Amino acid sequence: MLELNEVEASRRDRIEELRLQGVDPFGHRFDNALTTAYIAEHFDALETAVVRARGRVMAIRGHGKACFLVLADMSGKMQLYVRADDLKEPTYDWFKKYVDSGDIIGVEGTLFVTKTGEKTIAVSRLWVLSKAIRTLPEKFHGLTDVELRYRQRYVDLMVNPEVRDAFRNRSRIVAHIRTYLTEREYLEVETPMLQPIAGGATARPFVTHHNALDQDLFLRIAPELYLKRLLVGGFEKVFEINRSFRNEGIDTVHNPEFTMMELYEAYSDLDGMMSLTESLILDLVDKVTKVVQVHRGEQLIDFGGPFERITFDEALHKYAGVGLEELRDDALAHQKIAEFGIRMDKVFDYANVVNEVFDKMVEPNFINPTFVHDYPVEISPLAKRIPDQPERVQRFELFAGGMELANAFTELNDPMDQEERFRQQAAAKARGDDESQVMDTDYVRALQYGMPPAGGLGIGIDRLVMLLLGLESIRDVILFPQLKRRETQD
Repeated sequence: MLELNEVEASRRDRIEELRLQGVDPFGHRFDNALTTAYIAEHFDALETAVVRARGRVMAIRGHGKACFLVLADMSGKMQLYVRADDLKEPTYDWFKKYVDSGDIIGVEGTLFVTKTGEKTIAVSRLWVLSKAIRTLPEKFHGLTDVELRYRQRYVDLMVNPEVRDAFRNRSRIVAHIRTYLTEREYLEVETPMLQPIAGGATARPFVTHHNALDQDLFLRIAPELYLKRLLVGGFEKVFEINRSFRNEGIDTVHNPEFTMMELYEAYSDLDGMMSLTESLILDLVDKVTKVVQVHRGEQLIDFGGPFERITFDEALHKYAGVGLEELRDDALAHQKIAEFGIRMDKVFDYANVVNEVFDKMVEPNFINPTFVHDYPVEISPLAKRIPDQPERVQRFELFAGGMELANAFTELNDPMDQEERFRQQAAAKARGDDESQVMDTDYVRALQYGMPPAGGLGIGIDRLVMLLLGLESIRDVILFPQLKRRETQD
């Protein structure tokens, strides 16, 4: 049983007292209540009326025959005034004994303004809708153990309005993305999260077992290959906003369970995806967040547009002082990795070296939104080659705040080229690269039926929200982020 302190144990005992009195301490339906924001906004018009409100008691102050309460609901806060002479039901003494901070209550009363100018409800009737056993933290916002905020998100949301605001804004951002795409005739679809092959990205999957089928399945690392099957089937513009899962580390920009928006458009290409990405983000800034320059820690990110553009080769030379062809030389690659202080946990091959050098030496330099395009084919197994540069592919990544925000291709629709790249990925996996992709023969078969030329785009929703709102950790935009389990739960 969870331990309670002395005050909390006393609250639990009073719950039993209420039951003996025939009072349900966990309440009942409470209709016809106005939100605190509505009451504040229409205060003058309501001043002669009897109003009802409901919410959580955040604070109680006062003694003797009168006290003030702070009532909070989803829309804001309102002051309550409870006086022995005004309270008709229950009695004032009963209220003082059985109503605590943290309780959820309903009230009825009239409005007035205090001498200090505070809009207030003078309570004439009060109902207990849910008793709280645990006490509200007094200085929750200032706790140095910020992990507690993520472990007990319900308390974080309860006492920190700015946290609720962040998640409201996240919801608005996602809703606007849906509206933006559906207005442009994209069809929202759902594809499998349990997949027989973990494809569509380079990542380590989570593995589970389906008993009835007696086979292993994978939590998807990306919806890409299923969405492109829909292009083969005749849909021309599709998108999905849903969860993907990658069995990787956890830090301020990574969570093993995350939200991705992926879309595919037949007869488009990389330039079409670049225009769409920039237009979508600028529209979010204009219509949802309404903040062009975002402060995020010491960074100032300017979403004013147009976004900068640079090739992969140019970025590598500019920020790492090395070229792609130089990294093909094993000895020079080892020298550069040591010089940069990069620890290679993956198989030491060209693709992994390029990825690591770019991630560590180049990516952190992109604070304002920047498109990096024309990637090496070795690290882009699903993108179409550039016709006059077969060692490069039509791919871009959008970076901002020093992190990847979006990834897009002109999609590879040549089944023979795709099959060969799958074979190269499978060979890398056989050499010990756990994150390499595997052969997906059904996807190759789908391409053999013919997939139209297409552009594809993936945007990490969590990172996008984090950057647009100027928050420093991905945990601040995921309601219940993954955390290491504690041996004892307090």
